[in-house]
Amino acid sequence: MAELIKMPRLSDTMEEGTVASWLKKVGDKIEEGDILAEIETDKATMEFESFYEGTLLYIGVQVGETTNVDDPLAIIGQPDEDYKSLLSSLNDSSTNVEVKKENTNKVEEIKKDIVTNNSIPDGVTVVTMPRLSDTMEEGTVATWLKKVGDNVDEGDILAEIETDKATMEFESFQSGFLLYIGLQVGESAKVDDLLAIIGPKGVSVNHLVDNFGKNNSSVDKIEEPVSEVVETKQIVESPTVVVENKETVNNKRLFISPLAKKLALEKNININTISGSGENGRIIKIDIENYKTGTPSSVTLDLNESFEEVNHSQMRKTIAKRLGQSKFSAPHYYLSVEFDMSNAISFRNQYNSIPDTKISFNDIIVKATSMALSISPSVNSQWFEDKVRYNKHVHIGVAVGVEDGLVVPVLKFANQLNLSEIGGKVKDFAIKAKSKKLTPQEMEGSTFTISNLGMFDIESFTSIINLPNSAILSVGSIIEKPVVKNGDIVVGNTMKLTLACDHRVIDGLTGAKFLQTLRGFVENPVTMLA
Repeated sequence: MAELIKMPRLSDTMEEGTVASWLKKVGDKIEEGDILAEIETDKATMEFESFYEGTLLYIGVQVGETTNVDDPLAIIGQPDEDYKSLLSSLNDSSTNVEVKKENTNKVEEIKKDIVTNNSIPDGVTVVTMPRLSDTMEEGTVATWLKKVGDNVDEGDILAEIETDKATMEFESFQSGFLLYIGLQVGESAKVDDLLAIIGPKGVSVNHLVDNFGKNNSSVDKIEEPVSEVVETKQIVESPTVVVENKETVNNKRLFISPLAKKLALEKNININTISGSGENGRIIKIDIENYKTGTPSSVTLDLNESFEEVNHSQMRKTIAKRLGQSKFSAPHYYLSVEFDMSNAISFRNQYNSIPDTKISFNDIIVKATSMALSISPSVNSQWFEDKVRYNKHVHIGVAVGVEDGLVVPVLKFANQLNLSEIGGKVKDFAIKAKSKKLTPQEMEGSTFTISNLGMFDIESFTSIINLPNSAILSVGSIIEKPVVKNGDIVVGNTMKLTLACDHRVIDGLTGAKFLQTLRGFVENPVTMLA
C-alpha cells in the first residue's frame, strides 16, 4: 500500500521546509534508512531518511520549493501502484490541516508577544517541547544530558524525550549556556510548552518565563533569580545519567532504567559498580535485584507497611487511553479453538535442522495467520465511523511486552514473507522494542494483531482489539496431554487460540470460517510452503 510522506518538523520552531536536494528520483527503489532528501529548516539543512521500503512514486515538492510542515512531500509504494487517490483524499482533510497549522503556530505567537512586550535579550532562545512523532501530543523528559549553567553547542543532545511511540534524543539548534530548565525528569508537557532557555551566561530570563507562563498555563513561574539558578539549581537524577568520574566509568555514559535507578537508591547500591545486561549495557531491574552485597548475619522482620508510587509513563497513558477506547466502543466477542500441534512440532524440528535456520512456533502462527487473512478479507478489516475497510494487503502487528507496557511493531506484507524472514524480523522488532528503538513508522499500519503468551506457560487468554482493526488473535502455550485419536487415547500436543472480534464488522460465522482456514495451515504447515 502506498505511504504518504509529509514534510517533517525537524526543529522545535519549524513551520515550513525547503527541499535543498533530492537524493532519490521517481522510480528509484527505496530501502528503509535511505536518505530521501536534504531539507532546509529555519535552523539548518538536515538529511531526511525514509522509514518505508518500496518505490518512489511521487515527488510533491521540487528542489528549491517550500511547503508547510505536514504538507505532502512524496509517496512511496509498489511499482505501478495507483497513488492518485491518496493525493485526492488529502483535499477532504484540508480543514484539519489548517487547525494543525494553527496549533503549530501558537508557540510562535507567544514568542512574538514576548519580543514585543519584554524584548528577548540578544542571543537568548526559548526552546519548546518538540513534536517528535506524528501522533505526539505531549512529551515526558526521560533524561537531561545538560544541567543549568552548562555550555551548550549546536548539535549537542539536550535531553531524551519520551513520546507516545519511543524515547528519542532531542538536540540543540542553538549555542550558549543553559539558563533555565522548565521540566524536570519525569515531568510532562504538551507540544510547544516551555522546555528550556539558552543564551549568554548570566543573562536574566525570569521575565521571559513569567510571560510564557501567562500565555501557557502549564508552565510554573520561576521564583529565584537566574544568577542563583545558574549556580545552585540542580536537575533530578535521571534514567540516563552522564557520569564524569573517569576512574570508575572511563568517562562513558551510564545507562539505567528509571525503575532500576529507583531500586538502586532504595537499596543504597552504587550503580557505578554494576554491569548492565540491557541494550548498550543499560542497567535494568534484574541487574539491581541480582546485585550481591553480602548475606546478613541475622534476619529481622520488617512489620512496617510500605508502598511505592510511580507516575504513569507516556506509553502507559497512551495504552490505557487506546485500550479503553477499544473495549468500550467495539462490541467484543470471542471464539476459542484448540489445535493439534503434532505436525507443527515435527515440521519445526525438520525446518530448524537446516544450517543457520531457526524458527519459533510463533513464526509458524504468524505465517499461517497471514495466509488465512489473504483468503479472509472480512477478518482482515478495519472499522471507521463512516465505512468498513477490507484490506487486500496483510500487515500483522506483533504485540511485544516491554518494561513500560506494550508496543505493537508491524510486519508489513507478512503473507509475502517466508518463515525465516518472519522469524528474523520479529526478533529484530523484539530487540528494538526492549531498547525503545522502534520508530513510529514501524508501529503503524497494522490490519490484524497477534498476541502470544505461550512462552509464559499461559494456556489461554483473551485480548483487546487494536483499533481500528476488527480482530486480534491470542495464542497460548503448547500443552502435552491425553487426546483421543481414531478411538484411542494417546499422548498429544495441543494449543489453544482465541479470536477476539468486533461484532460491528465480523459476525460469528465469518470468524469461525477464518479459524477453520487457520487450522488447516497450522495443523498441516507443509501447505504453507506450496
